[in-house]
Amino acid sequence: MLILGLFAGSRISAQDVQAQTQLRVQQAVQKKAEYHRITNGLQDGYRIKIHFGVDRDAAENVRVKFSKSFPDYNTYKEYQQPNFVVLVGDFKTRLEAHESLQKIKSEFPTAFVVKEKISVK
Repeated sequence: MLILGLFAGSRISAQDVQAQTQLRVQQAVQKKAEYHRITNGLQDGYRIKIHFGVDRDAAENVRVKFSKSFPDYNTYKEYQQPNFVVLVGDFKTRLEAHESLQKIKSEFPTAFVVKEKISVK
């Protein structure tokens, strides 16, 4: 009975609950925006490496060939000294990357999964 009396004396209105909820949502949005600012919109994830070599033109040719065969995947050409590297996809989990790898290996048999910073969608 004493416990019921304590709760009965301190009523929380629906407006108070709504105001607290709105405040928490605003704080979460601000935290997410700050995180994206700090990380440049990147997070830990996986990509599939389909090519690496010292020839820039060869890397670009592989990237174009891949884009024609698999238009649904993002492609990235990077220079990782001394090689030009072609990476594809933005996978949050290794499982997602491996599922796509099985499709890609039919045309790019030397492809493999690598851990990378990926674009947040």
